[in-house]
Amino acid sequence: MDNNTILQNSMSGFRAVAALIFLSASLTYGQMEPLTSSQNAQKTAGDILLFTLPAMAMGSTFIWQDGQKGTYQFSKTLTATLAVTYGLKLAINKERPNKENNYSFPSGHTSVAFASAAFVQKRYGWEYGIPAYLLAGYVGYTRIEANKHDGVDVVAGAAIGIGMGYLFTKRYEGQKKLRISSGFMENTPTIGLTYKF
Repeated sequence: MDNNTILQNSMSGFRAVAALIFLSASLTYGQMEPLTSSQNAQKTAGDILLFTLPAMAMGSTFIWQDGQKGTYQFSKTLTATLAVTYGLKLAINKERPNKENNYSFPSGHTSVAFASAAFVQKRYGWEYGIPAYLLAGYVGYTRIEANKHDGVDVVAGAAIGIGMGYLFTKRYEGQKKLRISSGFMENTPTIGLTYKF
């Protein structure tokens, strides 16, 4: 398979994932109670990470140039995560803490964030998975802070995302081209990225 075919197939998968995330976000929007400025900032950060984490997970398949396998695995992970999450939302019909609708359980933002983190961790290792899981955990926190979900909704979303990530993702066996390092420079914590061409 030539590079153009791989790139075209990868871009098709990326567009499908972006469309699924957009649809999932549109199903959960609408706020009944006004938020404080802090809650609104938290909600906005969580909404941004809802799109950023899957984009980073999909982008990682291009960084490592692992062909269609990584892209296909992430597409299956995200599709299954969204199907299970929204199937449960419709079946369980739990009211949100802010009373805006009955789609509280499980948290869709959290399930997508943790599916992305689980994909990165299982595919490329814990050195990349830990930062991804920290960001996914923050997404769950923002959903509680914005009064969209309670702890049970967030834990269930995390479990679904991690489960689907582990179910559909295989470890990448190629040579890693990206390295992450950390340290201190003049008593300031630093993070470094090194890419081998």
